[in-house]
Amino acid sequence: MNIRYFFAKTKSKLFNNHEILVDYHRKRGIHIGKDCLICSDMLSDEPFLISIGDRCVISTDVDFVTHDFSISRVIPDKSNLYGNITIGNNCFIGARSVLMYGIELPDNVIVAAGSVVVNSFGEGNVVIGGNPARIIGTWDDLEEKYKDKATYAAGIKDRVDNNPEILVKRKSK
Repeated sequence: MNIRYFFAKTKSKLFNNHEILVDYHRKRGIHIGKDCLICSDMLSDEPFLISIGDRCVISTDVDFVTHDFSISRVIPDKSNLYGNITIGNNCFIGARSVLMYGIELPDNVIVAAGSVVVNSFGEGNVVIGGNPARIIGTWDDLEEKYKDKATYAAGIKDRVDNNPEILVKRKSK
């Protein structure tokens, strides 16, 4: 783990201020909009190629791949392919997702945990997921599916103890 990131994350938790961590990433050259929550160390040799809109959440262990060295095997006198990663406003990027160079996400996109985003998407208000990521639903679908389960983190143990039905149960396939 990057020691500077570790200190910024620790300071952010100590002072209960997520802007400390966001500012750490801004100082590295990543464009980040207002009111964002960043829970990953967005490692990149080209931080200037990453742009994140307002009110976005980047969950834990998200990888931003801004370049690809593999082209050097095919074209020996060249070393890399580069591309921007652009995330619109009000997006959520799930844990352990990978965002590849050259992609653009519009406003209001949820990327499911563990997804590999290799293509841009033009349509907002969607949920994308998988490898490679594809549209798996809409915001309306997600709201309908979980409206009776969604709750706040504060006091969750008491709510679960009093009403275990609020827990999500995944069906077997």
